Amino acid sequence: MPVFVWKGRTPEGRAVEGEMTADSQQEVISALRKRNIIPISVNIKEKKKLPSLEDLFPGKVSADEMAMFTKQFATMLEAGLPLMDTLNTLYVQTKNNTLKRAIGRIAEDLEGGYTLADAMRKHKRIFPDLYVNMVEAGEKGGALGEILLRLAEYLEKTADLQRKIKGAMIYPIIVIFVALAATAALLVFVIPTFAGLYESFGADLPMLTKLVIGLSNFVKKYILWIVVGLIGIGVGIRIWYGTDPGKEIIDRILLKFPIIGNLIHKQALSRFSRTLSTLLRSGVPLLDSMDITAKTTGNRVVQHGIEKARNSIREGSTISAPLQKSGIFPPLVVQMVHIGEQSGNLDEMLSKVADFYDREVDAAVDALTSALEPLIMVFLGGIVGTMVIAMYLPIFKLIPTLMESLGGGG
Repeated sequence: MPVFVWKGRTPEGRAVEGEMTADSQQEVISALRKRNIIPISVNIKEKKKLPSLEDLFPGKVSADEMAMFTKQFATMLEAGLPLMDTLNTLYVQTKNNTLKRAIGRIAEDLEGGYTLADAMRKHKRIFPDLYVNMVEAGEKGGALGEILLRLAEYLEKTADLQRKIKGAMIYPIIVIFVALAATAALLVFVIPTFAGLYESFGADLPMLTKLVIGLSNFVKKYILWIVVGLIGIGVGIRIWYGTDPGKEIIDRILLKFPIIGNLIHKQALSRFSRTLSTLLRSGVPLLDSMDITAKTTGNRVVQHGIEKARNSIREGSTISAPLQKSGIFPPLVVQMVHIGEQSGNLDEMLSKVADFYDREVDAAVDALTSALEPLIMVFLGGIVGTMVIAMYLPIFKLIPTLMESLGGGG
């Protein structure tokens, strides 16, 4: 039998704690109540063990894999398959080793007396707060299969949204990389050839040509340091973005970018509406739902707006009032939330808002792609064109000199 660690209070308010061997948490709670102890927490005592290599370097589970796992999980439960049989079947079917190990350990914890939510909570890299809280609500409400179906739908829509945005960014990133590589190749290999030719003629070079040749010499001499510097800047920004001040500053700057800022804002609003709607519909309390939702928006500025709204709600305010005051949520979101509060259908109204912003994100992705293509072409053409003009300008100056020398020789 598993050993449980418990904490509680006596009728006089004195804190007490201890350990108890029992078949389940409920048995421990019943035993404590018989002793006139009010239970506060009852958890299985963890066995101390050295972390494995997989624990130190866990693999990744994609959004698509999580959506598929959740859908299969929900379908088997809805079909009446017992929970342990469902987990064993999923363990056999799952190909991702990281997810497979997690399923195996969750099954072991369930046999040891854990609830499904508590067992999943030990694997936060795979099952975030949103997932665990919805599972917990499903267990308590006796509708785990239904809630998992809802969660699978949420994960599918979220993964689809991320896929569209990543797909829209791949093309411009590739084109920019090719443009930089082509420019570097011209500066390192082509320009020096022209520079040597003009030097042999002893020509007086135009200022633009001198600048391009000077840039070519600089790049050729310090190309290694330039590459290292660019990588260092990229890594530095990534590390800074991992800190709270850095993330907030960068997220605030990104929101002000033309076109890209609009896309990020709409994506955050879609996530906010979809996540909060899904949690509320699954029976998760409002304040907990707001706290989880704030962490899933993907933008620190929007997150702070939701957290301020949550604090106002805790003090007795409506949901719509603090959202409007934040200045982050447009009138449509505020109005739909207000209608949902008044009618008692907040989750339904938020779902409609999420559907609306999903369509808006699609339109923003198309606008971003349409705008970036000509801008990148102009940028690339401008760089290459400038270098070509700079290299051919001296030829036009040399032609009269060559003609004169040829005429004098005749």
